[in-house]
Amino acid sequence: MGTRCEWKKPVIMQIIRHSEQTLKTALISKNPVLVSQYEKLDAGEQRLMNEAFQPASDLFGPITLHSPSDWITSHPEAPQDFEQFFSDPYRKIPSPDKRSIYIQSIGSLGNTRIISEEYIKWLTGYCKAYFYGLRVKLLEPVPVSATKCSFRVNENTQNLQIHAGDILKFLKKKKPEDAFCVVGITMIDLYPRDSWNFVFGQASLTDGVGIFSFARYGSDFYSMRYEGKVKKLKKTSSSDYSIFNNYYIPEITSVLLLRSCKTLTHEIGHIFGLRHCQWLACLMQGSNHLEEADRRPLNLCPICLRKLQCAIGFNIIERYKVSCGVDSVKRGKWLSE
Repeated sequence: MGTRCEWKKPVIMQIIRHSEQTLKTALISKNPVLVSQYEKLDAGEQRLMNEAFQPASDLFGPITLHSPSDWITSHPEAPQDFEQFFSDPYRKIPSPDKRSIYIQSIGSLGNTRIISEEYIKWLTGYCKAYFYGLRVKLLEPVPVSATKCSFRVNENTQNLQIHAGDILKFLKKKKPEDAFCVVGITMIDLYPRDSWNFVFGQASLTDGVGIFSFARYGSDFYSMRYEGKVKKLKKTSSSDYSIFNNYYIPEITSVLLLRSCKTLTHEIGHIFGLRHCQWLACLMQGSNHLEEADRRPLNLCPICLRKLQCAIGFNIIERYKVSCGVDSVKRGKWLSE
């Protein structure tokens, strides 16, 4: 067995710790062609990646599960190593004429135009650094009415929701010629079908589109005082979107921005074909609830980083030089030693 689980007390946590050989195979592969590709990385890049299977590494640690409701426990999935990613016949890669990520805001993102513009500027800049080597462009913001989506008031929470699948159809129609993908972002809660309570986001890998809501990342969403509750939906027809006029928008805080950056980059990672990570603490870990999402690091583990590097073709050292955050600075210095 290449994996062992450890339980630590007094807080009961499950530590998923893979063996050095298991992680080495997941990262480098046993396929001679993929091993040769790995060996062509420069010394600094390999030194960083090799930290994946160093037991005492202070850069990349094991996955910690805090409760049975965490993603890996409640959603059993087959792990995806680099070779499986590389060999996936269905994954899409940017082509020379389709190397742009487009961001489409739907509805207002802030209480004022200046706040909205500042918020989306941060998100765009973060995506440019994360997906280094691709262009990140903004589409003109659109009101909810432009999408012609279905909407409802959630009978349990009384908050307004828009239909994720309808938004995906809208984004597919708007997809520019040079787009690798188009991602919609909104401050309005989402639902995928009538029988579901909500969804944080939804994507179509085939069509290269995704929609993600940041509504639940506000500090007051789960509070009884949440101002986005709607007591009764009044609409004269399915095309009456007046309820969205001046609809409640949570305060844009540093916490909401951090959560937004994580969600946006995680979900775009899926569009590149990266599945949920089960190797090391990583941005691509699945999350079942907000507490688990908050525990995810901003950075990719070496196995997922190699997947993204393979898809885009960036130089790892250059990517870390333009990346944001303490972790990235730490890794950037480490690469250059």
